Amino acid sequence: MKLKQLKLIRICVSVLFFTLIVFLFLDFRNLGVQAIARDVLYLQFVPSLLKFLNAAALGSAGFVVVLILTVLFGRVYCSTICPLGTLQDVIGVLFRKKGKRGGFRHTAPHNVLRYSIAALTVLLLIVGSAFLLNLLDPFSSFGRMISNLVRPVALALNNAAAMALDTADVHLLYREQWAVTAPLSVGVAIGTLILVALLSARRGRLYCNTVCPVGALLGLFSKCSMLRIGVDPDACTGCRLCERVCKAGCIDIRQKTVDVSRCVDCYNCFAVCRNNGLRFENRWKRQNQRVQPEPGRRRFMVGMAMAVAGVASNAFGQTKSIQSRPTTIPEQITAPVTPPGSASAAHFMSTCTACHLCVSACPSRVLVPSLFQYGLSGMMQPRMDYHAGHCNYDCTVCLDVCPSGAILSLTPEEKKLTQLGVAKFIKENCVVYTDNTNCGACSEHCPTKAVKMVPYLTTATRQLVIPEVNPDICIGCGGCEYACPTKPYKAIYVDGNPVHKAAQKPVVKKIEQAVDSNADFPF
Repeated sequence: MKLKQLKLIRICVSVLFFTLIVFLFLDFRNLGVQAIARDVLYLQFVPSLLKFLNAAALGSAGFVVVLILTVLFGRVYCSTICPLGTLQDVIGVLFRKKGKRGGFRHTAPHNVLRYSIAALTVLLLIVGSAFLLNLLDPFSSFGRMISNLVRPVALALNNAAAMALDTADVHLLYREQWAVTAPLSVGVAIGTLILVALLSARRGRLYCNTVCPVGALLGLFSKCSMLRIGVDPDACTGCRLCERVCKAGCIDIRQKTVDVSRCVDCYNCFAVCRNNGLRFENRWKRQNQRVQPEPGRRRFMVGMAMAVAGVASNAFGQTKSIQSRPTTIPEQITAPVTPPGSASAAHFMSTCTACHLCVSACPSRVLVPSLFQYGLSGMMQPRMDYHAGHCNYDCTVCLDVCPSGAILSLTPEEKKLTQLGVAKFIKENCVVYTDNTNCGACSEHCPTKAVKMVPYLTTATRQLVIPEVNPDICIGCGGCEYACPTKPYKAIYVDGNPVHKAAQKPVVKKIEQAVDSNADFPF
């Protein structure tokens, strides 16, 4: 195989990963992409790393595969697997086609900024905060862009097309429910997109080699890679074509060198070289010329390894309101409700990368990005918002798509007995108490019948009933809170369990009906 063909192969693989991940976030029709979610996301570095740290297993060791590939061939992850890297390439190509820029040039590395950001990320992980890692993780950043910026456009187009077809009495499409807008998450997505677009349009992969902590880590591993791109001083004519297409700015034709720590293995240089002046060099065979790592770099890599060890040890449609006046007693929420399968708030916060894949996949829109509900370090991590929706009793979508292990897999039967929180009732907010009128919306929407209506007040004309909660069989799905019509404070709400518990099985009452066998139609 000719080296010039490597660029085409790289483009095909990167487009495949990019397309599958985009459709994974946009699959609001459940067309089957979610069925291959685990295979597609296996090699995403940060989600795989966090998942492995919390549940060491071969099925969650995709980051190890990435490290092996990096040690063998360099930063192929950045050029083929990372969706944010592919997005930068697309932006760069579009900008250069419309603009008048002639190409790239060799630049000095920004190692101080690059390793400072990576070191700060590691330091925050050591003290128990994954906020910076979640903010800078390339997969999660890309996921927030698609979930917050692209998905709403896709839903708007779908709903507009559905309305247009309805007028023509064609019902091929149907309208989709809108998700709750999280201003912080949208703002972060817009800010990240602007930063990535500016850097990629002007400087190629500068974002990968300055801001991205994954790029910094893989850059260190690529320094000891077996096969790396090198300049053949005998064949190179100094035309600088390779330097102009190097989006990492790592080829220095004057010195006939390639900075492998910044090279993202895009193979653009092979595609344009006319004289075979570039080649793959097997550095492992050149033991006598091996360059020993600098003491500072060695200390940084040891620090990264210690940080990983430290993290591993410390892992942890509503009813219309019928009320006569606004409610006055606020809900006393002691803990936010984390998604089913997250086991505990500590496990979820330490493992979730805020990629928002579960937010995009959730069919009931109950998962929304948090603000400060988890504290400063948990900003943008998803939470259950029962004002926006409720957790469907039989749904396991978020359990199947989470790439980092923050939401662990449960069978439908296990999920139905997992208590995320417990419903609490505030009688003074209930319309039965304030308006002397029956409601019962909470009981009707409770799948386990943990909320039932009991006698409250009997008058000459009617009997009032009021909700009563059985906490033993409540699973905290939020059906009651979502259905409760009172505003601004709910009469019934779910208070989260910091550690998920096992609920008792609901009692199913058999309906016995006497049958008169002598009747004409005894059924």
